[in-house]
Amino acid sequence: MTRKKQIIIPIAILIIGFLLFFGFSSMKSPPEEKAEVDNTPIVAVEEVHVAPMNLTVKSYGVVQPKYETELVAQISGEVVELADVFVRGGFVAKNQLLARIDPNDYQAALIDAEATMASARASLEKERAQGQVAEQEWKRITDTSPTELSLRKPQLAQELANVKSAQASVLRAKRNLERTEIRAPYDAMIESRMIGLGSFVGTGTKVGKLLGTGVAEVRLPVADDQLQFLASQGENAQVNLLGTFAGENITWSAKIARSEGVVDNKSRMTYLVAEVKDPYGLQSQKNVTKHNPIRFGSYVKAEIFGISLNRAALLPRYLVSNNRVAILDADSKLHYADIIITRQEGSNVIVTGGLNEGDQLIVSALDYPVDGMKLALQGSKSEVINQDALETQIASTKD
Repeated sequence: MTRKKQIIIPIAILIIGFLLFFGFSSMKSPPEEKAEVDNTPIVAVEEVHVAPMNLTVKSYGVVQPKYETELVAQISGEVVELADVFVRGGFVAKNQLLARIDPNDYQAALIDAEATMASARASLEKERAQGQVAEQEWKRITDTSPTELSLRKPQLAQELANVKSAQASVLRAKRNLERTEIRAPYDAMIESRMIGLGSFVGTGTKVGKLLGTGVAEVRLPVADDQLQFLASQGENAQVNLLGTFAGENITWSAKIARSEGVVDNKSRMTYLVAEVKDPYGLQSQKNVTKHNPIRFGSYVKAEIFGISLNRAALLPRYLVSNNRVAILDADSKLHYADIIITRQEGSNVIVTGGLNEGDQLIVSALDYPVDGMKLALQGSKSEVINQDALETQIASTKD
């Protein structure tokens, strides 16, 4: 009996163990199948726009008059008259009277010179008459040829010289009388006045300084490597001058009149000179500068209009590496395009070759970019599917 128990009990334990194993195995559910995840890199792109482009060269400068003149007295005397407009900041027209020096002494000198000339002319006529009388008397006396002295020709030449000297004295006296009036040589603005009413001036005394209002100039420094973007190195190029007047930003039109033709020793710049006609708007009531004058001494920024490009695109500089940019082609693959960079403008570059209108420029960073690698476009259907699959995988892992 005991032996049978020793045989039956182990067998029963094995049978119960097998039953429990199969019971638990039937209760276990099969593992869920995980969705396949697409690891294609996702990129963002921007469409390339190719269009004609006009280049400009930026510069700066200070507005100065083209002509400026220091007036000096050419005669001596007392200042007896000053024009009301002969003050700092006053505008004067060409030939307008600015100051008058006492003319009395110079009027007297003119009268004296005219009297001397009248006397010289009378002596000349008298000598001519005496010469004719001498010639007639010589012919009555003898048939021989008379000498020049006999005909009083040396005396006639002397009187003629006296007349010319008197004429010169009259011209000198008239000129000195005219110089008693100090007039503006051109349309101008008064920068300074150095005389007062009743003051005495001598020859060479500084009277004042004028700034011509007909034309203003701005010297514009341009780097040598920027001249290539200007037609004919900027000759006759149009310019926009940007400055402020009465707190407002104003733009004035100008034109490059000339190049100074040398490179500055200190700045190593070439200077182009822009001209603005009638900067204070004094010559025409319809002039755009009438109410917005471009004042002398103003600091202005300049945009010089340069050459035109038939096909150009503006790209961020950070997207360019070794003159190449990354493009997403029609098969959603990475493609490197070789480009021609014509100019760099700050953080951008101007590209004139290697790109076409509508090219998809990749603007997002890639960890390990390889030419020809498969990419997914940000916001596309494949990206949405990949995102959903990833979320499903994450949820299954959490369960």
